[in-house]
Amino acid sequence: MTARICLGDTPCGFCGTIAAITVDGAHNGIPPAEIERRLLELGFVEGARVEVLHEGPVGKDPIAVRVDNATIALRRREAMSILVV
Repeated sequence: MTARICLGDTPCGFCGTIAAITVDGAHNGIPPAEIERRLLELGFVEGARVEVLHEGPVGKDPIAVRVDNATIALRRREAMSILVV
């Protein structure tokens, strides 16, 4: 079995597959279930191919991620909820 890592911990250029979404705690008062729902609606679903395209200049945040054929900007703390292999 391949080790899962958080998408937020991967370097620019990383390519992988989403293994799971695991939201721990609220993000700026937004409940975990709402964060998970938003990620799923954006296409961050189990089995989707992801590629980290770009990192922001300050603290490497946000990151630009290609999910299947869509490009999405995502805060790194939210990317930490996405497990990839």
